Amino acid sequence: MAAPTAPNPVDRVEILSVIDNVFDLLLASTEVAKRKGPGGAEGQRAPTVDAPLLDSGQAEDTPVAEHGLAFLVSVTSGEERRTVLFDTGSSVHGLMHNLRALGVNPASIETIVLSHGHFDHTIGLNGLAEQLRPLPPLLVHPDVWLRRRVAIPGRDPFELPTTSPEKVRAAGFQVIEERQPSSLLDGGLMVTGEIERTTEFERGLPVQQALRDGEWQPDPLTHDDQALVVHLRGRGLVVITGCGHAGLINTVRHARHLTGIDPVYAVVGGFHLGGPLFEPIIPPTVEALREFDPQVVAPTHCTGWRAIHALADAFPEAFVPGSVGTRYQFEGARA
Repeated sequence: MAAPTAPNPVDRVEILSVIDNVFDLLLASTEVAKRKGPGGAEGQRAPTVDAPLLDSGQAEDTPVAEHGLAFLVSVTSGEERRTVLFDTGSSVHGLMHNLRALGVNPASIETIVLSHGHFDHTIGLNGLAEQLRPLPPLLVHPDVWLRRRVAIPGRDPFELPTTSPEKVRAAGFQVIEERQPSSLLDGGLMVTGEIERTTEFERGLPVQQALRDGEWQPDPLTHDDQALVVHLRGRGLVVITGCGHAGLINTVRHARHLTGIDPVYAVVGGFHLGGPLFEPIIPPTVEALREFDPQVVAPTHCTGWRAIHALADAFPEAFVPGSVGTRYQFEGARA
């Protein structure tokens, strides 16, 4: 990997939603969101599976939704197209199933980046390790391996499933740990590394604890939370979040600071605004996002239905609803 610099401008960005909380077969395609409709995605024939109770004996092999996230992110410069996998979902086999159902050859994945260590972004590594050889390099923040639990007052703490670094390496992954920004795909894509916290109202996950030095300690900030950033030629930044535990506004501000590029063309991913702990910060988040004037706002995964509705109301032209199988396609400006 090259030393981190402002990402090189690319001509095209494509983000395929492989895992998300929603799969809606009836969503219509738009200019920037090509949908997985009945019979396959546009220009592709859907794969089939045996269904002996049907007249035809075959059924479309449809993708599934789950509480998790995985994006296949591709950038194109000239004639060269490069691809990374961002997160892997929450089930052992969902990722590989959906890649197959969406007609994607997993051998096209050059690198895997984990946004953070929570299970709904990491468990799909198990299916990859079972079915794919050779395995791509795996880029993570060192805190991705932390044992964590949710400790809600008045309830017994719930420990989250933890990915083992020893077992991941033994499975064949080349693991690269970085706290700082990283540059991938010959400079066409940046991984933010740790995100600076500058927004007063974005204070992380207050009920989270991590096991450090043999003791459960407060861990509200989830320092391993990181995002992907692409510079779309002539249009600005495309910011791709996993859960957004660092805060959507913190993340976008940090991306602008790292790159020195102010225009924000698109924000896509989980914004973590669902549930009673985070719904109170929906209004200031929406207002702060207005200042960036993104042309595409595509909330997914853990954003929450109240925040999704608020974003749809605030950005009626930019808003794009998420669904498994959606291909977000962003074209750079022509010279």
